[in-house]
Amino acid sequence: MNRLNMKELEQLAHELRWEIIESVSKTGGHFSSSLGVTELTVALHYVFDMPEDDIIWDVAHQCYPHKMLTGRRDRFPTLRQMNGMSGFCKRKESEYDSFGAGHSSTSISAAQGMSVAKSTLNKRKNNCIAVIGDGAITGGMAYEAMNNAGYLSSRMIVVLNDNGQVSLPTGTQSAGGVKPASQLSAYTSNLIVSQPFQDFRDFAKGLNRLFPENVQDVNKRLDEYARGLVTGGTIFEELGFFYVGPIDGHDLENMVPILEKLRDSDSNKPVLLHIKTTKGYGYPPAMAASDRMHGVGKFNIGTGVQVKGKAAAPSFTSIFANSMIDAATEDRAIVGITAAMPGGTGMDIFGRRFPKRTFDVGIAEQHAVTFAAGMACEGLKPFCCIYSTFMQRGYDQVVHDVAIQNLPVRMILDRAGVVGNDGPTHHGCYDLAYMGCIPNLTIMSPSDEIELRNMVMTCAGIDDGPSVLRYPRGVGYGADKLQGLFGYELENDEIPTKGTPIEIGKGRIIRRPGGIRALSEEITANGSSDSKLGGGSRGQKKEDRVAILTLGTRLSEALIAADEAEEMDPDLAITVADARFMKPLDIDLIRELAKDNGIIITVEEGSIGGFGDHVLHFLTLDGALDEGELKFRPMVLPDTYFEAATQYEQYEMAGLNASHIKGTVLRLAKKVEVPVLSE
Repeated sequence: MNRLNMKELEQLAHELRWEIIESVSKTGGHFSSSLGVTELTVALHYVFDMPEDDIIWDVAHQCYPHKMLTGRRDRFPTLRQMNGMSGFCKRKESEYDSFGAGHSSTSISAAQGMSVAKSTLNKRKNNCIAVIGDGAITGGMAYEAMNNAGYLSSRMIVVLNDNGQVSLPTGTQSAGGVKPASQLSAYTSNLIVSQPFQDFRDFAKGLNRLFPENVQDVNKRLDEYARGLVTGGTIFEELGFFYVGPIDGHDLENMVPILEKLRDSDSNKPVLLHIKTTKGYGYPPAMAASDRMHGVGKFNIGTGVQVKGKAAAPSFTSIFANSMIDAATEDRAIVGITAAMPGGTGMDIFGRRFPKRTFDVGIAEQHAVTFAAGMACEGLKPFCCIYSTFMQRGYDQVVHDVAIQNLPVRMILDRAGVVGNDGPTHHGCYDLAYMGCIPNLTIMSPSDEIELRNMVMTCAGIDDGPSVLRYPRGVGYGADKLQGLFGYELENDEIPTKGTPIEIGKGRIIRRPGGIRALSEEITANGSSDSKLGGGSRGQKKEDRVAILTLGTRLSEALIAADEAEEMDPDLAITVADARFMKPLDIDLIRELAKDNGIIITVEEGSIGGFGDHVLHFLTLDGALDEGELKFRPMVLPDTYFEAATQYEQYEMAGLNASHIKGTVLRLAKKVEVPVLSE
């Protein structure tokens, strides 16, 4: 790239943009963010020398042009696929990925750490660039880092990619209107409106402030007076940064010399380069779309129309949102909160119906949780809707501001379990473990769309403490499967459109031995075990009686596994139960399963430390394992990170599909020989 002239650099940017359009049209992925930073990426790689210089992308889904330019062009057909290329920066994927990130607002902290390390180690070059955009600047961590960077005078360049994007999608109706959910966005927009784009000549006049202090003092008063007249000062300057901008982020001829001057400066003063870009730039369908085609499936290049198969059933997210609308229609105290993810959490659907009761706080999960706690103090009923993986960022607030005070905040965790092609940064593997250890919480997880509707209504009625409802990415099962596999009896073969509250802490038996579906029964935690054995002579020996206790949507796989295992062996008698709640556990149901069966297997879409551990802890304290007559096995997500793949492939790798559950049953019941590994 160093041998290219300006005209050739502009041609490279044009070709790079269309290569991305062509590649993503075939695979799907994050899309328009990368189109908006194509010229910036070319300029950065032309001016700086990676990997010796560090460039950090935040949010990292802006990185597709960067990956194209750093030797991964031929891997784009594998984007976000099993054994393929990640959709985010990943240190183990390339030496050119300085810092891995899938969440946001981390780049300035990382760049500052790298800068301080290079300075401490006396490295010859110290160029650390944080590119922060797509709303990532709204995250509180970014301000913490800027505050510290100015204080320590850390040499670094922060490139603020100001593309008007804060929430996904921007423009969702909410209590703040349809403008981006950030006062900072309005502030930077005003900076752009109040002055023309800065060109290199303007920049050179203000470069005095990066000179050594003895030179700088000569013109300091005049320079600051002039800048104050033009901009009124900026918040970034108050934090100790040298502010440059706004700059047209699509003008290579202007950006390159400015970056070169910043690169060659001997100053240790941190710099904020404010560039204005257009998300989806250069591709008219993206620029015209309400969401700018932020994340797409495969699409037609000519029209931008995405190729989407007809879903067999609505998504769990939309089912949640519409159920929340039902609850809010009956209760004016119900409000919804999202942290810049209205589309992902269903708050865009809720917002269209109740805009004044929808609150988008931007990328600020900590604030979202405590904001909800404050609402609960005054009698509102907040539903705080955040991806499971993003709720990790608000954990202290869950403990300190919600649970200790026992405030009725309803925490709705979308994307529980594995999520597919977004990979390890977005899996919701840990919430059962990190929420389960907190006192005062009620934690529930639906097995299907009917249960999801019921649990939304259940949450709406919990006014004496905080609650957690977690559900996965994906779609419901549809009426046929709900009746055929689960055993629901649906009137007119139609799924109920409105939920009904369920009893807190009460599970249900779904399948009796012999394949008998039990949903039509009145389930109680007593009665003779002999009446539950089904037809024939199944389960005459206790060691042949197995209970599979699930939490969440692994229930369907457990039912398939039970049917297949019994078909293989006439002695096996398998009961399948749906726990529904992790806190409080249905201890009567668990005791009954322990009394009637010789084997209990728990299955969940979560890591070690979750539901299975809670069941095991209870069984141990209750003495159910003391006599050695009960075998227990928890099936959880293994202690590893799952890279991008389909959800089915990830559960296959995790060993949580029907075949793995069946195998566990057969091994524990000694119906198959387990090979002994040689030493």
